[in-house]
Amino acid sequence: MSREPLRPGNEPEDDPGGPPPPGRLRTTSAAAVAGFAAAGLVLGWLVHPVSVRLNGTAPTVSWLPAVTLFFVALLASSLAWSTYRAVHRRRERLEPQAGVNRLVLAKSCSLTGALVAGGYLGYTLSWVGLTDAELARERMLHAGAATVAGVALVVASLLLERACRTPADGR
Repeated sequence: MSREPLRPGNEPEDDPGGPPPPGRLRTTSAAAVAGFAAAGLVLGWLVHPVSVRLNGTAPTVSWLPAVTLFFVALLASSLAWSTYRAVHRRRERLEPQAGVNRLVLAKSCSLTGALVAGGYLGYTLSWVGLTDAELARERMLHAGAATVAGVALVVASLLLERACRTPADGR
């Protein structure tokens, strides 16, 4: 089946008051971030009792997840700052592929960061009141640091997403 090419005067009309055309990217909603964080919270809370039931011990958390998340948040925030300066201060045009790549990175990091932050928060909260258990305070401290790092990643990613907006977007 073939499609007829569009001829002058036969172009589809854009309705400025209608819905946005398909394929348009929208900013990450607060509901999506909260949903991923809530899912992570539940899963993180369940890790402790399920692992104790299956293995007899809860997993330990090292400093590596927190350090890694802080590093990725630092990278995302520096990319957000450079993008903001280029697009909004110097009025440079962002290459379409680079803009899409940055938006995809921002959206994926914000949702993943929310899921991870919620998971570590749930794991931290599962230890509240059990400070007599072996390594409980260490697990709470490391998971709490990873929670803060996950939140930093979400904030940096949302800032990167906002920095990718062009002045013509107006939103």
